[in-house]
Amino acid sequence: MVVMASEYRMLEDASGGARASAKPRGHHVNLAALLLVLMLLSCAVHRHFFSTADLVQTRPETDIPSTVEGPFAPRTVPFDGTLTLGSEDLNGSNPRVVRTATGMEPEQIFLALSTPDAMWVSWVTGEAQIGQNVEPLDPSSVASVVVYGTGTNRYTDSVNGTSEIYNQLYPFEGLDNYTSGIIHHVRMTGLEPDTLYFYRVGDPYLGSMSDEHFFTTMPAPGPASFPTRIGVIGDIGLTYNSTSTFDHLVQNRPDLVLMVGDLTYADLYVTNGTGSSSYSQTFPDTPIHETYQPRWDLWGRFMEPLTSSVPFMVIEGNHEKEPQMDNRTFASYQARFAVPFKESGSPNSFYYSFDAGGIHFLMLGAYTDYSQSSAQYAWLERDLANVNRSVTPWLIATWHPPWYNSYTAHYREVECMRMSMEDLLYQNGVDLVLNGHIHAYERMNRVYNYTLDDCGPVHITIGDGGNHEKIALKHADDEPGLCPDISSTGDDFGTCGFNFDSGPAAGRFCWQSQPEWSAYREASFGHGIIEVINSTHLLWTWHRNQDLFSGVGDQLYIVRQPGICFNQSFE
Repeated sequence: MVVMASEYRMLEDASGGARASAKPRGHHVNLAALLLVLMLLSCAVHRHFFSTADLVQTRPETDIPSTVEGPFAPRTVPFDGTLTLGSEDLNGSNPRVVRTATGMEPEQIFLALSTPDAMWVSWVTGEAQIGQNVEPLDPSSVASVVVYGTGTNRYTDSVNGTSEIYNQLYPFEGLDNYTSGIIHHVRMTGLEPDTLYFYRVGDPYLGSMSDEHFFTTMPAPGPASFPTRIGVIGDIGLTYNSTSTFDHLVQNRPDLVLMVGDLTYADLYVTNGTGSSSYSQTFPDTPIHETYQPRWDLWGRFMEPLTSSVPFMVIEGNHEKEPQMDNRTFASYQARFAVPFKESGSPNSFYYSFDAGGIHFLMLGAYTDYSQSSAQYAWLERDLANVNRSVTPWLIATWHPPWYNSYTAHYREVECMRMSMEDLLYQNGVDLVLNGHIHAYERMNRVYNYTLDDCGPVHITIGDGGNHEKIALKHADDEPGLCPDISSTGDDFGTCGFNFDSGPAAGRFCWQSQPEWSAYREASFGHGIIEVINSTHLLWTWHRNQDLFSGVGDQLYIVRQPGICFNQSFE
């Protein structure tokens, strides 16, 4: 492998920077993408040469509240009537999503963390097809190669990976079928912590290598070692609001991004490319819930300026289900993303875990069996038992639908999952829970089993990335008629709703005012940023799209208290 990397480098040197044996590649300059790359490179170089202490606060600001001061009185910010409820999707001719690659040139490059010394990179080559008769591409027709090193255009390592295609097929007359481009996954190993790397992907034998990209590895696991900024987005889709969310996120220079489900919303479309903000209302008579899979390719191109330089960690949402023939689901999600499920002992990509510095992340699956007799629950028990809080003091969990939610949309939809897993997460001292699904923002007080608890996790819903289904406005407590019927709630695994038997909502399914565990809620599009200050203090910031890039919508220090809470010790 190393010999091949050296040969590839020598080819470049001998031709004065051009690939001597490669076909000429037509370069299409995207000014926005170029500015983004320059900004990210500047950030990466700065992080490489300056310590983490130079980039983050070393002590909490006194004017920012902390969980120690909580619980906080519930607050609702009224919807700003000058804002739109949603925006249209980008179409395929938008410069940010149009295909510029030709032949087998790589596109849709996507990084993901593996182990502390390894990084996944995925990409697509070849053109996808959609129509009545599609002919799948041959994955063996093109190599999956990454060359990488710590110097620009100087690659000391090379590694091969795997490739695959997937199909979205419908057994109904008149519906178009889809077959993807060739999807490549390669795992770069032997990486040093907190180090800037340069890389290219593709097939050097065909002369189809990408331009040079870069990334910076995470700090090594340790109680004083943390990524500088972690971005959090959910339910983003591909609208003009999505572009605002994306641009605001980029301005905040994340080292890592958590994507808490519902990525492309390709399932708001039927196979002929006609879309709607409400599939069930616009297409009530389709024989199956259709999708328009080319939206995945548009989304991959839109995200690439960031995903090729910053690792993105994804978890599935309900909009990734995408049923097709033979009852197959989640085909695109499983094919397109490499996640460290094998590295973390999980049997599949629906749930997994990973470390980033002194943080252990749990990515849980709400759309696969989560019962206490399930494989997922058994895996979660093993994973939590192996967490060493003296090395990774912070424990952050993510899944798509929230357990705590006061909006009418999806109200108490996953009570079964909460009843199955909440005690396990509480006993193991999860500090922060991040969810999407609700197209609005809501931050909870520390809570456990619907009771305020100083040792419970902070739950935050941030499904406000900007998708086509529009913002959520109504709360279940706004008026009696907005409280859903218990029988209408639930998920694919059952209905576990119940009336509260104590407290202010005793005898009712919904509260009559904003619940005491709901500290702050606001219907606006935006994203979140996590900045871990040290082993006991974490700064959470919610940025709204309507604000200037430096604006703050909500901010809170989350404080661990290992000397007070039995479940937050460093042991």
